[in-house]
Amino acid sequence: MCVFCDIIEGKIPSSKIYEDDTVVAFLDLSQVTKGHALVVPKAHYDHFLSCDSDTLAHLMLVAQKLANHIMQVTNAAGMNILSNVNEAAGQSVMHFHVHLIPRYDETDAITLEFNESPKQDLDALAAQLRYSE
Repeated sequence: MCVFCDIIEGKIPSSKIYEDDTVVAFLDLSQVTKGHALVVPKAHYDHFLSCDSDTLAHLMLVAQKLANHIMQVTNAAGMNILSNVNEAAGQSVMHFHVHLIPRYDETDAITLEFNESPKQDLDALAAQLRYSE
């Protein structure tokens, strides 16, 4: 069974900060920074890419409201909002969730680093990736 499903069903205790019919939000046990929360759909979806559009839209609206609220209450200077898809991207619980990670300054306990990759032909890559419905 999924640990987040167990939290949603009340089998595992959590520190909930929000709940409605579709989503639940609770504090992450790791508390990378003070106020680090997870927003999780009550229905099980493996990750962001598999979530239905109505649930995804609602979850993101709730995440936005909670992020603003958390920043106001904690006086955070910024907020990282992220979701990992699959283990290769760092997903450790295979139930879609969005991290809300308040940021206080450049010395807090999280580091996100973007390094430049080798130069690529962006026009050729864009042609390969172009999408339309």
